[in-house]
Amino acid sequence: MLDDKHLWMYIMGMNKLTHEKRVQVINLLVEGNSMRATARIADVAFNTVAKLFIETAKVCAEYQDKAFRNLTCKRLQLDEIWSFVYAKAKNVPDEKRGQAGDVWTWVAIDADSKLVPSWRIGSRDGATACEFVADLASRLANRVQITSDGHRPYLEAVEKAFGGEVDFAQLIKIYGETVEGQKRYSPAECIGAKKSKVVGNPDLCCVSTSFVERQNLTMRMSIRRFTRLTNAFSKKIENHAHSVALHYMHYNFVRIHKTLRVSPAMAAGVTDRLWTIGDIVRIVEESEAKSN
Repeated sequence: MLDDKHLWMYIMGMNKLTHEKRVQVINLLVEGNSMRATARIADVAFNTVAKLFIETAKVCAEYQDKAFRNLTCKRLQLDEIWSFVYAKAKNVPDEKRGQAGDVWTWVAIDADSKLVPSWRIGSRDGATACEFVADLASRLANRVQITSDGHRPYLEAVEKAFGGEVDFAQLIKIYGETVEGQKRYSPAECIGAKKSKVVGNPDLCCVSTSFVERQNLTMRMSIRRFTRLTNAFSKKIENHAHSVALHYMHYNFVRIHKTLRVSPAMAAGVTDRLWTIGDIVRIVEESEAKSN
């Protein structure tokens, strides 16, 4: 049985959370806790956590879309990371076709500032690749060098978005045979890599995807919905997208990069100060005030 306090929280959804309680909830979410775990730790209703999560993520996506313009990045790395919504592709019921299954998050990272200026969620196909690279191109103020893996859709996407005004190369990895017994969870061993110039004059010494691949690991460790072999996966594509937007707001503006000793947004000149979770909550509260 719920006591009077928790019954009131459940009925009212605690719509009027204090600023401090909102900070606690968002902090728990960006540190990799599930929404139900966050609700238990913060002692608030699950629906309240869900509502705050969605509202905050929407504001974060809108803020970053406006802030990441006229960027002076020099070297960008592109990659994709796999996850799924509702069920893996082979287990999606007929009534969920087109709304569930495998989902790929396309990510671009600035090799110098470690800023993630653009990402796109969708299929691992040419259409999503074109949308992703076109969005990235719209945020840049100068010519850049781009490195991707050997995924073929990048060829058309970069050509459409940049034409010849880019230095583009691909790092094509060569894999050996997968060890028996590890096929399900471990990738095949990488036994080599080939640097391939595509267009422009890329510096082959800087052709690498190491930073963006490390960012993929950060996503898996920081976003509960990306955790493998659990039931924490997203049940709706919208919430999957919200989780990525919130993650990158925290990563870009709040989290200090250990090598740079500042946040990626500071290193890229997007902001002149280190943000806190409270700053994120504050722009959400300001957005609420404008809408009311």
